[in-house]
Amino acid sequence: MEAQVSNSTRKLLLVLSIILLTIGACGGPMIMRLYFIHGGHREWLTGWLQTAGWPIMLIPLIASYFNRRNTIRRSKTKLVLLELRTFIAAAIIGLLVGLSNHLYSFGIKHLPVSTAALILATQLVFTAFSAFILVRQKFNAYTINAIVLLTVGSVVLAIHAGSEKPKGESNKMYVLGFVLTLSSAALTGVLFPLVELAYLKAKQAITYTLVMEFQLVLGLFATVCSTVGMIVNNDFKAIPGEAREYQLGEAKYYVVLVCSAIVWQCFTVGFTGIIFCASSLLSGIILAVLLPVTEVLAVIFYHEKFQAEKGIALALSLWAFVSHFYGVIKHNNKKHQIPETEMSLNAAP
Repeated sequence: MEAQVSNSTRKLLLVLSIILLTIGACGGPMIMRLYFIHGGHREWLTGWLQTAGWPIMLIPLIASYFNRRNTIRRSKTKLVLLELRTFIAAAIIGLLVGLSNHLYSFGIKHLPVSTAALILATQLVFTAFSAFILVRQKFNAYTINAIVLLTVGSVVLAIHAGSEKPKGESNKMYVLGFVLTLSSAALTGVLFPLVELAYLKAKQAITYTLVMEFQLVLGLFATVCSTVGMIVNNDFKAIPGEAREYQLGEAKYYVVLVCSAIVWQCFTVGFTGIIFCASSLLSGIILAVLLPVTEVLAVIFYHEKFQAEKGIALALSLWAFVSHFYGVIKHNNKKHQIPETEMSLNAAP
């Protein structure tokens, strides 16, 4: 995909996107679980919060707009906005994100964080397969090794998942939560490559400003999807009463909701940014690597059990992370060596 950014800027944006994705992927499930364990019951509300922070994107976009307008006045060029085709793609993906968010919210309501976090690893298989089909993603031995290691790690975590069923949770709802969480994983695995495909098929150069516009449209339509669900489920009417009965207090109830929206917005900005700077597969790999981190946080803050399986999964994820990026570094070094070799051959008598 073509992007009007330098390599140094792209690397900086990639690092920033990884940081934001880490905040969202680790903090989002923790705050969502905090909402549920202290008296929250609304799945559509928590799904809505995963994208309701989209207006935050207006701040950098407005700043970018005025900067571009001043530049355009001097250069006498046209102001480029997101084309209709890409806008429609962002809207459709946004609606699917809204559905995925609801499935995930239902799962995390009925599962421990450590079990629900399986979504961060199982989606990698779906992401890899979808990336291969949709965007012709190429795999090297190191990337395949990373995918296998992360998948094995998720299987290891699943071994004792059933033994962590929350107290008072029925077997039926626990199983349903597990199934819907995995369904959300599958849908998320398809959505990442779809975002990359939308960038590739755009009939305009995709700059980071246009990526932010894409994020805004995606978040808007995902929030619209969740809003419809909230209206049907009478969630808006139930919020004041739920706040009064919240175990941590009414004020902290609203703090939890606001913080949840902000943290999940970091997730959206992070994964779309990584796709822009690198690929959808890298987004999936980083999410899978963050799975054990979320597990450890759940052990620390929610006193969930830390079995040997979680330690094994942590080790496997770190191994996979090192394997993937070693392959990236080796590939980049090889690309830089090729021109030098060609120059020496051309210079030879």
